[in-house]
Amino acid sequence: MSAPSSRMLTIGTTAALSCAMLLTAFPAHAYVGPGAGLSLLSALWAVLAAILVAVGFVLMWPIRKMMRKRKANRTTAQSSTTESTKHSSS
Repeated sequence: MSAPSSRMLTIGTTAALSCAMLLTAFPAHAYVGPGAGLSLLSALWAVLAAILVAVGFVLMWPIRKMMRKRKANRTTAQSSTTESTKHSSS
């Protein structure tokens, strides 16, 4: 086996340092009032709802198209059977 390249060591070192920095918590010495907190939460809920609705529409698009095509096929099939019944009764 060959020795790991220096690039892999650099990526590993960077990842380790990033994790260490994220896991250490320092006191913030700041106060966020209830109004600002509620505003932040409602904005996050709105963004989450918008993303979910957008994903839902994208996923439902092929299903809606299939249902419309099926309905159109039924309509043309019913009209053709109605016309054939009219011609055979005359």
